[in-house]
Amino acid sequence: MELRNLHVVLTGATGGLGAKLALALAAQGAVVGLVGRDPVKLHALQKRVAAQGGKSHIMVTDLAQPNMASQVLKQSLREMGHVDLLINNAGMIEFTEFAQQTEVSIDNMVHTNVTATLVLSREFVAYFLQRGRGHLAFVGSIFGSLGFPHFATYCASKFAIHGFSQALRRELVDTNIGITYIAPRAIATPMNDDRTNAMWQASGQAVDSPQDVADKIVQALQKDKQELFIGQPQSLFAWLNGLAPRLVNVGLKQQVALAKKYL
Repeated sequence: MELRNLHVVLTGATGGLGAKLALALAAQGAVVGLVGRDPVKLHALQKRVAAQGGKSHIMVTDLAQPNMASQVLKQSLREMGHVDLLINNAGMIEFTEFAQQTEVSIDNMVHTNVTATLVLSREFVAYFLQRGRGHLAFVGSIFGSLGFPHFATYCASKFAIHGFSQALRRELVDTNIGITYIAPRAIATPMNDDRTNAMWQASGQAVDSPQDVADKIVQALQKDKQELFIGQPQSLFAWLNGLAPRLVNVGLKQQVALAKKYL
């Protein structure tokens, strides 16, 4: 996929990964529609894009609001003329014992990570079908293939997006609409609280920089990859989990004991 002059809509644009991804796309010549809730952060990011010679548009949107999907599409077309690529990047995570997780937290995570992604994708798929071409990308997680203790709801949401991306790709196989699913391992972003960071450090888990992940996503899009799993041995564990989950269970026992110290 040639990114120069491509019109891209990016959700979660002001997050740790989102901001780096917006800048990386703009550096390749893409025109980026920045979707987020905070106008101050969006304007600050737009200035950073402009400072490196890139082009962007701001779309202040709360993905939790009704009818937000149609509003994002309408504003994108109004600001950008057309859209070639939607990147579903917005998301949230929580490190917690499932029995202690509140219903509000579960509902918020499922809505942000799953429902908002699906309804936004539905709106853009309809537009892409009408236009005759388009592409959707989903920033998932290694935890979308590997159930990890104390991230049960987050895993559920990312498993959902992984399955959705596969199903949608097969449904659209006879169209000119492409689907890319990206599964990073842990990323050093503000989404991780101090307890999570301490747990990752104590367990020796590798944590990637947002810049590194953003660069790999850009490369995956340029190569028209269907799926990209980032990081070893986590990617290997995700693959192994599909073949021998009991073996993975044994391997994660130590992780369960260690994590309890940081909950």
